[in-house]
Amino acid sequence: MTAPLLKTLGSLGLLMSASLAQADEITVTDVAGRDVSVEAPVDRVILGEGRQIYLLGALQPQDPFEHVVGWRNDFSQADPDNYASYADKFPELKDIPTFGGFKDGTFDVEQAASLQPDVVLMNLEARTATEDAGYDDKLAELGIPIVYVDFRADPIAHTTPSMRLMGKLLGEQKTAEAFIDFAEQQMARVTDTIEAADPERPRVFIDRAGGYSEDCCMSFGPGNFGEYVELAGGTNIADGIIPNTFGTLNPEQIIAADPQHVVVTGGNWDAYVPGGDWVGVGPGADMDKARAKLEGLTERTAMTGIEAVENDNFHAIWHQFYNSPYYFVAVQKMAKWFHPDLFTDLDPEATMQTLHERFLPVDYEPGYWLSLKDR
Repeated sequence: MTAPLLKTLGSLGLLMSASLAQADEITVTDVAGRDVSVEAPVDRVILGEGRQIYLLGALQPQDPFEHVVGWRNDFSQADPDNYASYADKFPELKDIPTFGGFKDGTFDVEQAASLQPDVVLMNLEARTATEDAGYDDKLAELGIPIVYVDFRADPIAHTTPSMRLMGKLLGEQKTAEAFIDFAEQQMARVTDTIEAADPERPRVFIDRAGGYSEDCCMSFGPGNFGEYVELAGGTNIADGIIPNTFGTLNPEQIIAADPQHVVVTGGNWDAYVPGGDWVGVGPGADMDKARAKLEGLTERTAMTGIEAVENDNFHAIWHQFYNSPYYFVAVQKMAKWFHPDLFTDLDPEATMQTLHERFLPVDYEPGYWLSLKDR
């Protein structure tokens, strides 16, 4: 162990001793199935991914950054429009120290230790890289627990326990349960109807981040948006071809499957691919520009002659629904696209508005989806 780490360990021990009277040690089971001892309610948190603020925002909308002492620097790049909304209301977020990622090996343990966190919240998908790099052992030596949450690898199965877990760590159990109840009620508006009607399921291709690169085409297997398709009453054409959550289809596979609907996930990715062909949907999006880009994506080789293009069932939806606890809104919108006659009374726009009004710290701005069917 290096001298700086030993010094940090000593100061951290003093801090923890002083705080024992103010917090109780609890043992929680994280989504990786690990039993972790944490002093709770936690006061100082490091976010292993900046977009975990989607969960914190719903749990502590009055000040989601109150306990954040460090976070990964992805939020401002992957979702700059929401970042701007949060920064406008909570300008202090710009002063929070940022980190590189565990997966790419740029996380700085000594910097993290100097912030004296009570817990580091990590995404489940980073577990292998975290353990391979020995970050878990290094943080354990400093008495800093890692707790894994997940709202990307398997959002349907893991978002609720992740929200419940974070609510427990922060002492916000009632708020967590209120959010979970709302999400389940909104999801049931789709799944109950699909179960009762048992409609014919259209073939659906999810074009993951279509236009982000010249390669075609990234998609989802049985998880994440692939599962959203099934819940919304569709059939994911990549299921059975892509074995895991993320993967790629080639143009020939898409043409052969002849999808009846294409759903392109998009966002504002100027930080990654300036001026790219990605469809910039999201809060406050320029819908004319997004529509023009979506129309451009119908001209790719993989879309040649498919039914979705012929019938204008070519849609775009905010990519971050794959990576946030708002997934139920995406399921509602896709159900409206796939089965408009079944869901005449369902208004995903109103659901999103209510979500913001009841739970989130920032105001709702439309722009999260569009369809060529609406032109």
